[in-house]
Amino acid sequence: MGREKRAASAMDAPDRDPSHRQSDGMPQKRFYRARAHSNPLNDCQFPVPVSPVEQDWAEHFPAFFPSDPSVAPLADDAKVRMVDVGCGFGGLLMQLSPLFPKDLMVGMELRDKVSEYVKERILASRKNHPGEFENVSCLRTNAMKYLPNYFEKGQLTKLFFLFPDPHFKAANHRRRIVTRTLLAEYAHFLQVGGTLYTVTDVPELGDWMSEACDNHPLFERLTQEELDVDPCIPLLTTATEEGQKVARNEGVRCMNVFRRISPEGL
Repeated sequence: MGREKRAASAMDAPDRDPSHRQSDGMPQKRFYRARAHSNPLNDCQFPVPVSPVEQDWAEHFPAFFPSDPSVAPLADDAKVRMVDVGCGFGGLLMQLSPLFPKDLMVGMELRDKVSEYVKERILASRKNHPGEFENVSCLRTNAMKYLPNYFEKGQLTKLFFLFPDPHFKAANHRRRIVTRTLLAEYAHFLQVGGTLYTVTDVPELGDWMSEACDNHPLFERLTQEELDVDPCIPLLTTATEEGQKVARNEGVRCMNVFRRISPEGL
């Protein structure tokens, strides 16, 4: 398949009823509603690359992989560097995009209707604002299972986990997206110095994620001084639909931000 055709195929959304779009082509969220969360342990049917080298990111970021060899790419090293796990309707991605225009970032979302909305939102935003939002994309996939299929060791600089499913029942704690076991995997994909962000409005889950990261040998908590100068921090509680809902209801917001470090003694 030619690159032009591939670039069109990955981000092209189905031809929906025009009434599902606004006059500027933006999708209307009410037509893409889904359950708040999905069981990450269930099997879902979607394509997954065998390994990171099999993933064609040109489909998602055509501006960074020009088909004309005489045209220079927008970045010297065009690899995904930031991942929003469970990206919801893509609010964080859209606000991160102009802050880091040379960094490729992708949202991973398990719910099909929601991921479809994000893809359509990005395409419409690119059309309405030429030259912008070329560095963001969305994958329908299960980050709990398939991160190794997409990313190499030390590839990522930032991982976001904003308002994940709390899975309240003790029997379902194994479904939580931040656990000691999964932290070892996240550490594998984060480069040393990379950042892991978590936010929740459930204090018990906030304590769970905080304790898991505090007790992991490959993560250390950012200082308040470091948080104060991180441009991502203000977005963590305001960019997403869930964060805005929590703010309207004056709910609690538990934020924990950690740095990937080298093993002690290395």
